[in-house]
Amino acid sequence: MDIIETKIDKNSDEYQKKFESMQALVADLRQELKKAAEDRSQKALDREKSSGKLPAMKKLELLLDKNTPFLEIAPLAAKDMYDGRIYRAGLLAGIGMVAGKECMISINDATIKGGSMYPLSVKKGIRLQSICMENRLPAINLIDSAGAFLPLQSEIFPDLWNGGRSFYNQAMMSKMGIPQIAAVMGLCTAGGAYGVAMCDEIVHVKGHGAIFLGGPPLVKAATGEAVSSDELGGTNLHCIESGVSDYIAEDDADAIAQIRSIVKNLPQNEKSKLSMQDPEPPLYDPRELYGIVSPDLSKSFDIREVIARIVDRSEFIEFKELYGSTMVCGWANIHGYPVGILGNNGILFSESALKATQFIQICDKRKIPLLFLQNITGFMIGKAYEQGGITKNGHKLVNAVSTASVPKFTVIVGASFGAGNYAMCGRAYSPRFLWMWPNAQIGVMGGEQAAGVLVSITNDQNKRLGKPPLTEEEEAAIFTPVVEAALKEGNAYYSTARIWDDGIIDPAKTRDVLGLAISAALNAPIRDDVYGHGIFRM
Repeated sequence: MDIIETKIDKNSDEYQKKFESMQALVADLRQELKKAAEDRSQKALDREKSSGKLPAMKKLELLLDKNTPFLEIAPLAAKDMYDGRIYRAGLLAGIGMVAGKECMISINDATIKGGSMYPLSVKKGIRLQSICMENRLPAINLIDSAGAFLPLQSEIFPDLWNGGRSFYNQAMMSKMGIPQIAAVMGLCTAGGAYGVAMCDEIVHVKGHGAIFLGGPPLVKAATGEAVSSDELGGTNLHCIESGVSDYIAEDDADAIAQIRSIVKNLPQNEKSKLSMQDPEPPLYDPRELYGIVSPDLSKSFDIREVIARIVDRSEFIEFKELYGSTMVCGWANIHGYPVGILGNNGILFSESALKATQFIQICDKRKIPLLFLQNITGFMIGKAYEQGGITKNGHKLVNAVSTASVPKFTVIVGASFGAGNYAMCGRAYSPRFLWMWPNAQIGVMGGEQAAGVLVSITNDQNKRLGKPPLTEEEEAAIFTPVVEAALKEGNAYYSTARIWDDGIIDPAKTRDVLGLAISAALNAPIRDDVYGHGIFRM
């Protein structure tokens, strides 16, 4: 492979300014992650301690194999939403090694509203299930939840992607042979009871674990029967009488030890094989990415400089280098895993789309995973480009991205606007994982472009009605709020709070995050459906 030769001058003022700006964004990200992990009321912490329960982070520590990494999913879900303190949407979740097997782990954080499930808690849970199904990962659920947050029940219960979908997914996971293991570490009420019962194996903690469709207050109100939580759904009832639970644990630590034994007893899944190489670090320090990519998205950069700091040995075989130059395509390795990389170096033209389409077909045929590095404002517009077939050529790319059978991974390293988001494997195109850098922005178009369009439309309307064009003050009255709204709603934190992505990551950690994700994806067959694409409009 050819080594990418960097053209970056690390001594330049421009590099230093970019570095400082990105470093500040990463510092803010670390602070937000720390807040999400640690900001709890003393009352909640005291209640958890007095009950004999372990904190969510301690449960995770005991569950994971020693000295193994953990790939957290959506750590800033629900940021600044609800009352501003529903951190992680109430769920500590991600992919980690348990008894030598990669597993999806979900842990209710009972210090957040008693583990109550908010609408975004449900959305996050369903996202975790989709990752399990796509990547054939065993699911481990450490449950301690007061159930649905009733004031928002209309947003939790009835729709396609609401609470009921999680039980549907559990049934489908069971059908697919994906192991589901639960530990009852607190209340499992109503839907939470079904979520436990639909698992393959259930460990039930003595004393504070309880499963019931309706808790003591509801039973009292509905039937007049006075009964305690333990009498209604504790270990004696469910492990001895009902048969709902399978194992009794003395405490949280004992339950986790039993889960590790259960996972160890699972059949060893044969992972998909790729043509591996010995992993080696890039020739260039990944922290140099701070000085390459600017938080100001109007400042361009060569995506090859990003690739050089992500891939093994900074080696890259570029495909069709001189054709469709605003799309960079080529092959490399990340932590030894082969990948086909598509990165943006400007707006998409017909040639860019056609090159990318051909490249995706080749990778799909060869069973090489695809990595999309997004910094895209969209497709080129104008009469000449429409005559040249930009619409049908863009359709070919969107078709190829949609129907590619190999694992796809997306990192938004800059802009992600309009149809460019779609063509570069945005969330709607089912990448196995999608992350954003802290400088990234996402939307139909940039704020200034959107405001300019609205001003132009208003002036056209005024002209048809015989009115004068907008004054500078009137234009500003339209322009300013549109730009401000786009900056707020296109911000990476706005996206990650709503789980439009799987998390914001430090650019310098991109390589390691991708290595973990590719490894997890190989638990599923590379291609278990019919190979091929849809009809390409010629």
